[in-house]
Amino acid sequence: MPAHTTMKNDMEKEKVITKTVWQHTEVLPKETMEFLKGIAADYAKVKTSVYERYSGVGSLGKLGSVYDIMTEMRHCGLREQLELPSVYYELAVRDGVSDIKGMWGVLKNKIRTLITANENLSSDDRMYLRTVLKLDKVYAAVLNREDYPMPEKAAGLNLDKDRLNSLNNLLCRLTRRYLIKPTAGGADSFCVSPGGYSYKNGALYLVSRVPRRRIMLPLKDSKTSARQLRVCIKTDHAAIAIPAEQKERKHEDFQNTIYLHLGYQNMCTLSSGNIYGRELGELSSEKSKRLMEKNRERGRVQTKYRESLALGDKKKAEDIKTNNLGIQKYNRQKNRDHARIETYINAELNRMLKTEKPGRVVITKPVAINKTKFKYKSSNRKVTEGARGYVRKRLIQKCQANGIELEEINSKGTGIICSDCGMEGERLLEGFVCKNCGFRSTIALNGARNIEKKYKELQKQK
Repeated sequence: MPAHTTMKNDMEKEKVITKTVWQHTEVLPKETMEFLKGIAADYAKVKTSVYERYSGVGSLGKLGSVYDIMTEMRHCGLREQLELPSVYYELAVRDGVSDIKGMWGVLKNKIRTLITANENLSSDDRMYLRTVLKLDKVYAAVLNREDYPMPEKAAGLNLDKDRLNSLNNLLCRLTRRYLIKPTAGGADSFCVSPGGYSYKNGALYLVSRVPRRRIMLPLKDSKTSARQLRVCIKTDHAAIAIPAEQKERKHEDFQNTIYLHLGYQNMCTLSSGNIYGRELGELSSEKSKRLMEKNRERGRVQTKYRESLALGDKKKAEDIKTNNLGIQKYNRQKNRDHARIETYINAELNRMLKTEKPGRVVITKPVAINKTKFKYKSSNRKVTEGARGYVRKRLIQKCQANGIELEEINSKGTGIICSDCGMEGERLLEGFVCKNCGFRSTIALNGARNIEKKYKELQKQK
């Protein structure tokens, strides 16, 4: 066998994926916690400085070269002013630039959606605008009213000078209206590069602000890393996010194709009728109900607290605040509920993969536009806290880890259409009903069967 073939086979066998593993420190002394909080605060200040300098329309053309931004930030004097070691400072700059790029990515997707929905635009108009959005230097020139060469893809379009000016003005208006600059948020975490830490005797040693001195963080386990870490500050300890590599597992008997509907009540409904995660809706409702009752109770206490302050009874107000409005117990219970649901989701996904043995999983893409709020607070809470979002995330990760192909198709036509006759039906509280052919089923099963039909039709077209 040729050497290059052997090398190729070895590379295929050694395909790895990266996942995040969490490591926790022991309870840390007050001085150590103050050090971590200080680094996190300065880390946030650096990111804020990057946002202020480079998140405007004038800096869009600079985002292609992170190295140039890093050079400018090295010489601006901020690191010396904060006395922040470079192992933290440079990663803060990179994080800031990454957030700005993400901001522009979200904005561009929003504008593309608006372009598609605008009935006053011709196909040439849309082609020109989409082309400009792909080219940051041209987009930056349009926003800053500068001259620019016409992109090759737009050179042959039927657009005169007046129409180009009109389209450029439209792009500027949409950008001004929907541009939301990033903010650093809470100063409760920071990243550190491999040169900024070391391991010794079951502890992680971080570079401090004092040369040749490191801060010790005793660890609860023996995991180590040689890559960038993220340190998250908790109440009395730190949680460390470690990127870990995991070899992709290959299963010779995983050959089936399954079609999934991801739901709120039943976690995964297959087109075959098999259901996994029947208790997800009950667990989510139980958590939502408990939070509603707890928050209602806390609301009454907060009212009493404000009334006591208004009456000048500071002692009673302080007693209410100390004994009834603490957040630690509330968060502990909330985190336990989250962990319980996540454990259940992972167990059911593992059971599904072991039982169904899929080589390919087909689901619909998440609906990310035209979101509407539900009438009831409990429903809104279920959507906001995102059990279904976690199911999707873990399904993607498990497919990657097990060498399973995951395909996402557009959800259009998979909800209201009858999977039996193809006519439009009704989604009622009791399930899906088609008045045309009399077909009845659960909404989830009808959706899963539509996903299968649509995917097979797409494959035939290809």
